[in-house]
Amino acid sequence: MNRAERATENFKKGYNCAQSVVLAFSDMVDLSEEQLLRLSAPLGGGVGRLREICGALSGICVVLGLLTYDAKHVTLEEKSALYAREQQLAALFCERFGTLICRELLSGTGATEGPQAEERTEAYYQKRPCPQLCAAAAELLEAYLRQNGSESGT
Repeated sequence: MNRAERATENFKKGYNCAQSVVLAFSDMVDLSEEQLLRLSAPLGGGVGRLREICGALSGICVVLGLLTYDAKHVTLEEKSALYAREQQLAALFCERFGTLICRELLSGTGATEGPQAEERTEAYYQKRPCPQLCAAAAELLEAYLRQNGSESGT
């Protein structure tokens, strides 16, 4: 199973978009799946269901930080390099979907507002672009890591 398929499967197991993408790369990081789930849980629904930045893109950023950021040598250059990587992937995501804002990605789907998570049903999965967004985010990140020598394989 490739990373895009893992991300889709994770979402269909009930994880949010950020968790789904982060877990698709769990084999590449030194944190347990439980730690990754906790770390990325607040980012679902466009950060706490505020419908801001898409959770799938937030998942990309979490993985980038875990894989490429040198936290032992924090410098302006290190911070700037991480931000540049995040901006590059955000631009690719935006190019593909026209936006990185959750509420815009969900426009016309009947998605509700507020903090209450929605029950995952077949109808929910049919009307949401989220599984496809998670798959695409995993594909974009995997391609980026491969091109930049950070991918250890699928």
